[in-house]
Amino acid sequence: MEFTLKTIINASPQAIYETWLDGAGHTKMTGGMATGTAEVGASFTAWDGYIEGSNLILQPFKRIVQSWRTTQFEAEEEDSEIEILLEGSDDKTELTLIHRNVPESGEHYIKGWDDHYFQPMKAYFEN
Repeated sequence: MEFTLKTIINASPQAIYETWLDGAGHTKMTGGMATGTAEVGASFTAWDGYIEGSNLILQPFKRIVQSWRTTQFEAEEEDSEIEILLEGSDDKTELTLIHRNVPESGEHYIKGWDDHYFQPMKAYFEN
């Protein structure tokens, strides 16, 4: 399964990119404990260990591709992949999230992205 979501965040692509990849920034942005750095190959966790993966492709301030899985994945299920595309100006960014190779039981992740990422991100960057 694959799906694409879009949202507008009142922040620059650079601010979103840097915050997403920094463990402390990601924690503040979402409200769930996260680890990570802006290095290709580096592993990360998010939402108190519920999500884990690694950075596959990083194009500063434009694109992030990460392997991604949650504790709900079965052991035999492959990691899924998220691609985040950032297009915008100094004060507003269109964020496009493409989530690929999602387990068939993963339709709930669509709502999860909005509830646990897009809404907290909008609130974080409004301040």
